[in-house]
Order: sequence, then structure tokens, then C-alpha cells
Amino acid sequence: MKVLVAVKRVVDFNVKVRVKPDDSGVDLTNVKMAMNPFCEIAVEEAVRLKEKGVASEIVVVTIGPNAAQEQVRTALALGADSGILVETSEDVSSLAVAKLLKAVVDKEQPQLVIIGKQAIDTDNNQTGQMLGALTGYPQGTFASKVELAGDKVSVTREVDGGLQTVSLTLPAIVTTDLRLNEPRYASLPSIMKAKKKPLEIITPEALGVSTASTVTTIKVESPATRTAGIKVKSVAELVEKLKNEAKVI
Repeated sequence: MKVLVAVKRVVDFNVKVRVKPDDSGVDLTNVKMAMNPFCEIAVEEAVRLKEKGVASEIVVVTIGPNAAQEQVRTALALGADSGILVETSEDVSSLAVAKLLKAVVDKEQPQLVIIGKQAIDTDNNQTGQMLGALTGYPQGTFASKVELAGDKVSVTREVDGGLQTVSLTLPAIVTTDLRLNEPRYASLPSIMKAKKKPLEIITPEALGVSTASTVTTIKVESPATRTAGIKVKSVAELVEKLKNEAKVI
């Protein structure tokens, strides 16, 4: 069974994000980039399926600039077999990403597509659902457990009331949540071997997909600075401040 995993290049979660002086976006100058944490979970799940003998091939795809090869190589070092970079310098929207992934799905014909439920930069949580709509594949979102048997995949997903288990017929799409697994670290020998694994670079035009967005970013600004807290001497003083200063009661 072939598994396709989509990954995204994002600002490393340890980095303090800075806004550009003209408020047009996030300043990426000399900023450390990394694979989106939810995508790391998706790659780990695919590798575990291969180790169990369920998956026979793992293809990793990313959409972004040429530098995004780094994230594909990271996934290859973790156990993927080959990679695809859809190279574009544009800031593609979730819908454009879903359309590009749909074209890659049509090209690769995987039986299972695994995607992180959201990216930590835009936090849209849309691509997996849009890909499901475009492909017509059944989808299991927010997966905390994935089990395959025959042509079925059972996905335990996290919902507001607890856990829900759905059964999907392959081919299917799964988006990963935090509790699905704990991603591994790539060993040095694996990193060296990843350099020799195949990585195909294609363009959106070659896939016949337009990345033109109907969404325009008007302004990006840092959140307001939080003021320091204060200590009160009594409950009466707390109530008075909540009522007259905070005006929440």
C-alpha cells in the first residue's frame, strides 16, 4: 500500500515571531525554519505503518520554495522512500494547497493520505477537509489512533465530547492530532542515506493548477502586550476591581 504524506515548512516553534515594520507579514529574515509539528506526527504514523508491514511505500510531498527541500529530506531521513517538492515562491492559500495535493494524489494514486490537522503558522485547519472534498475520498480528522485492516481504516478522532471512531473505506484521508504518536529523531546514518533518495521537483503549472488566491492579507500585527498582574488583599477588593475596573461583573 502506498501512503502519501503532506508536510509544510514553517517557522520553528521555538522562535519568537517578529512582524515586519510595514505590517505586511512575518519577518523571516535569518529565522530558523522546520517541519510543522503536526506534519512530523503524520510522517511518524506513515513510518510506523511501514514498519508493521501495512504500508509498502511512503511518498512525502511539500509545497513551497526551493529551500523546502530541507523538510522533505528530513522526512526521508525519518523513513519515507521518496519526495516531491511542488516549487512555488507564492504564499499559497489552503484551497490552492488542496488543489495541488489533489493533482499529486491523481499522479501518485496512494491508498492513504496522511496530513497534519493544521499548520502552526496559519492555524487554518482546512487543507485536509478541502482535499477530501476535491478527491471525494472519505476523511477522518483529528486522529488520535489509526488502525488498518484490509480495505478499511479505523480512525479514532478527538471531538468536543470525547472520542469518536469512524470506519473509512480506502482510499482515504487522515489528519493527525497531537496524541496520535511521538515523532522520532532521525539518526545520522539515516540523514546521510536521505541525501540519495529520489526527490522530484515540479511546478504548479506542470500539475495544471493555478495558485492564484482570492484572499488578500491586509495587515499583520503583534498581539497587544499583556499588562502585569496585581495582588489584592481581600475578596472584597477583588470583587470591587472586577466590578469597577475590569467591568466583568
